[in-house]
Amino acid sequence: MPDTSLAATVRTAVQRLADVGVPDPMVDVELLAGHVLGRRRGEVQAAIIRGDGIDEESAAALDALVTRRASREPLQHITGTAAFRHLELAVGPGVFVPRPETETVVQYAIDALLNSAEPAPIGIDLGTGSGAIALAMATEVPHARVFAAELSEDAYAWASRNVAGVENLTLVLSDLREAFPELDGTASVVISNPPYVPDAAVPRDPEVRLFDPSMALYGGEDGLDIVRVLSTRALRLLRPGGLLVIEHGELQGESIREILTGDGWRAAATHRDLTLRDRTTTAIRP
Repeated sequence: MPDTSLAATVRTAVQRLADVGVPDPMVDVELLAGHVLGRRRGEVQAAIIRGDGIDEESAAALDALVTRRASREPLQHITGTAAFRHLELAVGPGVFVPRPETETVVQYAIDALLNSAEPAPIGIDLGTGSGAIALAMATEVPHARVFAAELSEDAYAWASRNVAGVENLTLVLSDLREAFPELDGTASVVISNPPYVPDAAVPRDPEVRLFDPSMALYGGEDGLDIVRVLSTRALRLLRPGGLLVIEHGELQGESIREILTGDGWRAAATHRDLTLRDRTTTAIRP
């Protein structure tokens, strides 16, 4: 008689994902099981320890989701949600899935807004994607006014869904070159996680290569085309003393500092993420 326990079902699914190289198969299967069963991951773990069973319909549903994950479809596309700091964001095809490392990048912008002497400091997120960065700023600094721009219509649709009802956040469908001219000279912070992968550097990770939108990945021959645009646009948007925050690849810090310093920015500095890789460059508008 086949073992119909949740533990056995999860074990089999974990092995399937491990066999195709999914990085954290146990985590993914527990989250997928939770999605099917309507339980949090901790509740799934408790059910496994208790020896709970899983009914045939739920087991079949989980098997179908594991098959999708085994094809390297991102977990977040399958569940329809991505965690980001304290947020749960709606994501899916056509939008870049926010990464944990970006949670540390946005902290620089949040700190700058919190430390601003202005009663309603302005933060601007250029190329907001799912809205993750803008929403973190708006919800964690509720007295700030946050503005976000996104060029991709697909990503804009996801961001619109995520920011709906957040009164201190304004979202527009716009090229970052042209966004928010009415705010020139007023912002305390401009932040961006731009496309920064060089055009020829196709990502090894199949989740990225096959499912992330190319508009959110590729940034020209050296990956820094949009960074150059950001530098000049943010100089106009920021007030004197305002902060620019840019996420980038681990080998791009020096080049970005050179671009910013050449454009007249002060105190360009590169900061590491939790894995000790260069991840963020900041600079101050003179």
